[in-house]
Amino acid sequence: MATAISARRPFLGAVYHDVWLLAGLRTPFADYNGTLGLVSPTDLGIAAAKAVITGASVDPESIEAVIASNMAQSSFDAYYLPRHIGLYAGMRIESPALGVQRLCGSGFEAIVQAADQLQLGKLAIALSVGAESMSRNPIAAYTHRGGFRMGGVDFRDFLWEATIDTAADVAMGHTAENLAKRYGIGREAVDAFAAESFARACRAWEEGYFEGEVIALESQVFERAGCRPRSLQLKRGIEKIERDEHVRPTTLETLARLRPAFGGVQTGGNSSAIVDGAAACLIGTSDYAREHGLKPMARIVAAAVAGVPPEIMGIGPAPAIRGVLELTGLQQEDISRFEINEAFAAQYLAVEKELGLDRSKVNVNGGAIAIGHPLGATGVRCTITLARELKRRKQRYGISSACAGGGQGIALLIENPAVA
Repeated sequence: MATAISARRPFLGAVYHDVWLLAGLRTPFADYNGTLGLVSPTDLGIAAAKAVITGASVDPESIEAVIASNMAQSSFDAYYLPRHIGLYAGMRIESPALGVQRLCGSGFEAIVQAADQLQLGKLAIALSVGAESMSRNPIAAYTHRGGFRMGGVDFRDFLWEATIDTAADVAMGHTAENLAKRYGIGREAVDAFAAESFARACRAWEEGYFEGEVIALESQVFERAGCRPRSLQLKRGIEKIERDEHVRPTTLETLARLRPAFGGVQTGGNSSAIVDGAAACLIGTSDYAREHGLKPMARIVAAAVAGVPPEIMGIGPAPAIRGVLELTGLQQEDISRFEINEAFAAQYLAVEKELGLDRSKVNVNGGAIAIGHPLGATGVRCTITLARELKRRKQRYGISSACAGGGQGIALLIENPAVA
């Protein structure tokens, strides 16, 4: 049974006893309007799902459910995203699909929901997928179905408008600026952190670290009997994408020349990159792993989610991380690696100060400033990256985490079974 925590605590969470990350892969993350700019998030999710299922040599018909996360409805059939991912990945018609949304924590939530259902005995194996096309966010009008007066058309950029939390009347970038003021974080510090994120990601690619995590994508057609064909179509003139497009050598001097985006320390260079991409993983029980000859990547130990004031939403990882530690009785010193989403450099640095984190343990292969933050996919990506890093370094515990717009934080604690 999962150990549930009362809502009277400053977080909600659970401890898991037989939930395992069996396999995980992701697509390259492509620049805004880049190589994947024409591809719907459904098709990105299908590609990631098919790759992880094939790579693990798992019969897709044995997978009992798909749980998918996606933020922006960036195709006309977006309502069906979770279901279509499962169907075109080869799962049985009888295997249901669920879509989840916890803003920037949605990818984590796709894993948490699978873990909860496994712990309750409802499933033995689930497919968790996160997919996002930032490029295809629509230009939308919400009030015109009943008609409009001449000159009264009100189309807006969904991607921009969605970054504004109307309850707190604050844009996401300004929440980072609020944290910068509260924690005394200056422009030089945020640019230095961003430069370090780029340097770490470049080094990871140069050393071949991401080759075991990132699949190559080519234009292709997905087919299933009884279903209309779907297509993944790369940008014209490009045959294949194999690497993250935003990862590039970036100097402190280059970052320092950029203008503030929100009137303070944050710029386009020290904020998370706007990218398109997907990630997928298989979450299963030890019995399923044993019966199918799978060697798990990690054990999912605990999860926690917390609420924080919307105007400083970026501090969310701090109480969520404290939550998983409280649930398990571990100390922060027991955690060898952290993957904390870099929504904004000032936001991450505030969490670092709040928790007293050792930066040498955090985002050691670069973070979202360099790699990118495709909203619904980030949590799955962070958790896969973390599991692989623990395995590479022969370390035991790691935590992946993110803040979420509206004022939330979510964290997952995982364990490397090879050193448990």
